[in-house]
Amino acid sequence: MSKLTNNEKSQIRENLKQYVAKFPSQNKAAQSLTGISSATLSTLLQGKWENISDDMWRNLASQLCTGTGGDWQVVETKAWKEMTLVMQDAQSSRNVTWVVGEAGCGKTTTARLYAAEHGEVFYILCSEDMKKSDFVREIARRIGQRTEGYSIRELLDRIIDDLIQMEAPLLLFDEADKLPERVFHYFIDLYNRLEDKCGIVFFSTSYVKRRMTMGLRYNKCGYNEIHSRIGRKFYELEQTAPHDVYAICMANGVTDKSRISEVVKDAEAYDFDLRRVKKNIHRVKLMAAQTAKNQRLNSGKTAE
Repeated sequence: MSKLTNNEKSQIRENLKQYVAKFPSQNKAAQSLTGISSATLSTLLQGKWENISDDMWRNLASQLCTGTGGDWQVVETKAWKEMTLVMQDAQSSRNVTWVVGEAGCGKTTTARLYAAEHGEVFYILCSEDMKKSDFVREIARRIGQRTEGYSIRELLDRIIDDLIQMEAPLLLFDEADKLPERVFHYFIDLYNRLEDKCGIVFFSTSYVKRRMTMGLRYNKCGYNEIHSRIGRKFYELEQTAPHDVYAICMANGVTDKSRISEVVKDAEAYDFDLRRVKKNIHRVKLMAAQTAKNQRLNSGKTAE
């Protein structure tokens, strides 16, 4: 793995400054980051980099919710605009919405970017192996709460106390359809205590619709309550369109029409999965760079 440049470290430090500004104190910001002590955080903010390893820098960069990495440019697709509007509404109106979109439509990127750019917004990535304790501790960690030495009930109380004191708090739960049954209905307790005090947005694939239908049909614990709390309706995103892929290509340095058509055609075959689009753009740029290199070499040989 290549060594990080000073420019890369400077960018991470700038992102860190923005991240810390979202919290009432540096200590709270440090509590929200894994493997970063308050002392290390202070050292980084002061620009004292000499004893900070590249692994520490990379660990930090991966946690700052900047949405993208490297030189990749995010484009405001139709789905991006829809999700941003939903999050803005949830934050300002303190309501609950469940957003549904297929894999690769940009849910994670958009949610992480919104969290990075707005104060009092906390991004939580859900997983299928989460226990109730993991779920509560991850929320606590994200909002800057110390998790050691507290029971789950005590932590939940502290989370509620912190959130209701904020002006416009918003919780973003990504891949929420992966939450196991024992955690899925635990959201009800969280919602009941945060109703009209905190916005909540869930993001998932359409699988959750089938799961909800089955839960309601067999009267599974918590499903009717959750369905009610999201207004008995999922917010379904529009599919990414060819013009979105075209705009993404242009924004990321692929301007040749034949190359763009190649990327769009491939995207159509795979339901416009933006992760595949990103990989294809990277491949096209590599091929173009290699072609240009070969042409320079050939022209050099001709000159000889």
